[in-house]
Amino acid sequence: MPIFNFQAIQFKLADMAMAIELARNQYLKAAWLKDQGRPHTFEATVAKLFASEMLEKVASEAVQIHGGYGYMDEYPVSRIYKGAKILQIVEGTSEILRLILGRMLGR
Repeated sequence: MPIFNFQAIQFKLADMAMAIELARNQYLKAAWLKDQGRPHTFEATVAKLFASEMLEKVASEAVQIHGGYGYMDEYPVSRIYKGAKILQIVEGTSEILRLILGRMLGR
């Protein structure tokens, strides 16, 4: 029986798809605001933070779904997870992005 037929896996995949769609919508909103010449710093910061956090979580779930194979370097899911983790560090760590958002909210 294919692994997709298990309800627990379907739920994980549904949650992963939902998170990806929300991240996509947030960055598109930020890009649209910029294209319109409107303030977009808050939305762009939210998009960067949410997307990097979501990517790490989704990649971690993918590793879990793949079991031992998900951890082996020969498989793409392992490389994706490592790449996802680094995105939380470069170009503004998650903590710094939260600090920036918190300061924006305090204005």
